[in-house]
Amino acid sequence: MFANYLIGLREGLEAALVVSILVAYLVKVDRRDRLAVVAGGVAAAIALSIAFGALLTYTSTSLLSDFKSQEIFGGTMSALAVVFVTWMVFWMRRAARGMRAELDGRLSTALQMGTLAVLLTAFMSVAREGLETALFFWSAVQAAGSTASPVAGFSLGIATSVVLAWLLYRRSVTLNLAKFFTWTGAGLIVVAAGVLAYAVHDLQEGGVIPGLNTLAFDVSAQIPPGSWYGTLLRGIFNFTPATTVAQAIAWCAYLVPVMTVFFLGSRRPTSAPPSTRPQETHA
Repeated sequence: MFANYLIGLREGLEAALVVSILVAYLVKVDRRDRLAVVAGGVAAAIALSIAFGALLTYTSTSLLSDFKSQEIFGGTMSALAVVFVTWMVFWMRRAARGMRAELDGRLSTALQMGTLAVLLTAFMSVAREGLETALFFWSAVQAAGSTASPVAGFSLGIATSVVLAWLLYRRSVTLNLAKFFTWTGAGLIVVAAGVLAYAVHDLQEGGVIPGLNTLAFDVSAQIPPGSWYGTLLRGIFNFTPATTVAQAIAWCAYLVPVMTVFFLGSRRPTSAPPSTRPQETHA
């Protein structure tokens, strides 16, 4: 549940900040008449993301009749989700400082072009976040092996992100966005490592990767899968007591270099202009 709460909080706040920036710009330039258009674009992006998640579920459970095909599909989608979330984590760390200026510029151009351009700008700004979120959340749910707790955690994370974005917009709270995206990004990297290990296991069950019965360790006796601590470890880290050698290699080969590059990169000094340097940021 915690891992999916983190996904909902991080991804939801990114999308909510995008929306709040668009709304703030329209208010600043006194174009409140286009707020409904932006809302329509955002609603369409949310609908597309939900439809994409439903399509993934339908494909994996209905269109693929045999077990191996389902496992190959699930493993492939999970691996793809890891690629997207890794790219997103690094992109957001680099682009967060200039996001407001970039979105303001896009919306300014769209206002000059007309209603459809404004609608598409809002749609495209949110759709990317939504599709990435839908894919990664679907993969995390598959890895968790259940639906109720992950959905509850994800929904709570989304709700928290919406409230937080509103408070930031109203300037009721301040948030160090640089630190927030750094530490939530690190958390998502850990979650992604577990999802990748799950993807490898799925591909092993589908016959794509060998070594399904070659275990790196089996601590099922010490950490029963049905125990509360076994469930906790699975929910946070996607940990499985019986882990194959291929899963362990994939987990380490992803987590160690990605986390190292992520934190080394975050320590590099930036050449941002003085106006963008403050870390305490209002949405």
